[in-house]
Amino acid sequence: MTERTAEGHETRTVLLRGGEVHSPADPFATAMVTQGGSIAWIGSEGAADSFADGVDETVHLDGALVTPAFTDAHVHITATGLALTGLDLTGVPTLREALSRVRDYAASRPADPVLLGHGWDSTHWPEGRHPGRAELDEAAGGRPLYLSRTDVHSALVTTALLELVPGVAQLTGFADGEPLTGDAHHAVRERAYGTLTPARRTEAQRAALAHAASLGISDLHECAGPGISGEDDFTALLALAARGNGPRVHGYWAEPVASAADAARIRALGAVGAAGDLFVDGSLGSRTAHLVSPYADAPHTGSAYIDADGVAAHVAACTEAGLQAGFHAIGDAAVAAVTDGVRAAAERVGTDRVRAARHRVEHAEMLDGRTVAAFAEFALTASVQPAFDAAWGGPDGMYAARLGEERAAGLNPYAALLRAGVPLAFGSDSPVTPLGPWEAVRAAAFHRTPAHRISVRGGFTAHTRGGRRAVGSDDAGVLVPGAPADYALWRTGELVVQAPDLRVANWSTDPRSGTPGLPDLTPGNGLPVCLRTVIGGRTVHERPNE
Repeated sequence: MTERTAEGHETRTVLLRGGEVHSPADPFATAMVTQGGSIAWIGSEGAADSFADGVDETVHLDGALVTPAFTDAHVHITATGLALTGLDLTGVPTLREALSRVRDYAASRPADPVLLGHGWDSTHWPEGRHPGRAELDEAAGGRPLYLSRTDVHSALVTTALLELVPGVAQLTGFADGEPLTGDAHHAVRERAYGTLTPARRTEAQRAALAHAASLGISDLHECAGPGISGEDDFTALLALAARGNGPRVHGYWAEPVASAADAARIRALGAVGAAGDLFVDGSLGSRTAHLVSPYADAPHTGSAYIDADGVAAHVAACTEAGLQAGFHAIGDAAVAAVTDGVRAAAERVGTDRVRAARHRVEHAEMLDGRTVAAFAEFALTASVQPAFDAAWGGPDGMYAARLGEERAAGLNPYAALLRAGVPLAFGSDSPVTPLGPWEAVRAAAFHRTPAHRISVRGGFTAHTRGGRRAVGSDDAGVLVPGAPADYALWRTGELVVQAPDLRVANWSTDPRSGTPGLPDLTPGNGLPVCLRTVIGGRTVHERPNE
């Protein structure tokens, strides 16, 4: 029956029945009742009969799977929307095809003051190189063009865009004829994205939010900051999400904090933390991740942007202000700088306070036993992207080209992190790799390095509960009575319990364990199809003709 809350809002009661409900409350559940924005009951089909006459709506699942909705713990929403609605070179197989797409896009957008594109990766192009500036100038018709690499840590630009950024040639990261990195990249990116009109920005943001909803995603962690997207973009996005009928957006602002006033200013922007892409280093693909030993294909160790002292100052100030801190760290030297800095901060403000703050590290790709132990000691959330391994792992992948096979095989050790008790939160870093929760869970379960594989259940938990816990929502990301009614319906095949090694996980695959099943994510099998996404009891996506 429909009731009203104290604020006068309607609270509808909905019964879902005749499917499979993924719930630790009842591993064999086939039905669920929600009331308003919360889950009220989960149980069997027979017991559901007692609710049938007292609900406002009955949803007949016809065998569909009901799961908690996903959280993507690292995303760039405006950039994702621009890729969805504009020039996306992700997966383009050749330099020639990339230039052809630039020409076509330039012709289709005659009024844009700066052409924006993303996703090129020349690693496996038969030409063996990226486009030169003269080639891009010709393809863009002499217009300003900004074209970020797939990892977003370097970019190709045209002469006309460089001319709009006086002094760029004197900035760190500028080398004539090479992709821009570092300060030069950030300055040009800020100038390029500064040309977006509010209408174009909103169009991109709406597209990204709708796409996320269509994939069963209820929550997104936007990783913004100076030189990444800008304050106007950040505050406009948070306002759009707050009034929209789509995924929630939890905003992180990547700016160092040295005082309570700094923390207050970041909170005033609407941010939940001074974290996300606060860069300690760059990326492996652009050879800017900070390494202990030189790259296998370059005579240097990458770039260090924040040292251990800077990390300690930020973590201590954030902890004292009650604000979540965090960093982007990929290379082994960068991750060590973070853990050394967190340890120094804990000595100042207390380990218990640091642990309680749930500080986080984005990417954390190159870990060893010492840094894994430090993550566990200080309860640092590892916000990681399994699709990186699927895209760049293996003996023939980009990781091996940059680091050599031996070092590359140590990247993204999810099993070691889970064994140590490190909180995991999965994300995509979209548009670096596409939004795709089931793809991420599959990538973790079938990691290219078998020793790093985790169970499908472990990966699923990291992509549902993990992201919600990372923002302090401990009651969310799971289907149990009292939890938020954030869920998705899926058309899928047989449900199974998959573990990476039956010798150590045999208990969980035995039906007697009562472990609820999940879709079979074995590579080659089709992935689940999202039929409906519900957030706080509101339907935000429904697949047409279903």
